[in-house]
Amino acid sequence: MKHLQLVCALCALITFSSCYTTSTAGNSGKVPPGQMKKATGAKSARQYAPGQNKY
Repeated sequence: MKHLQLVCALCALITFSSCYTTSTAGNSGKVPPGQMKKATGAKSARQYAPGQNKY
C-alpha cells in the first residue's frame, strides 16, 4: 500500500511540474522612449519614439 502511494505521489509530481509556463511583460520587453534616452545618455528621446523612426 505504501508503494502505491509513493507511485501516485511521483506521478502527480511529474504531471504538475510539467505545467510550468513563463510570462513576459505586457509590452513584450519594449522600453519607453524616455527610459531608452536615460539608458543611452541621449539628449532627446525623439529617435526612440515609434513615430519618429525613418528607415
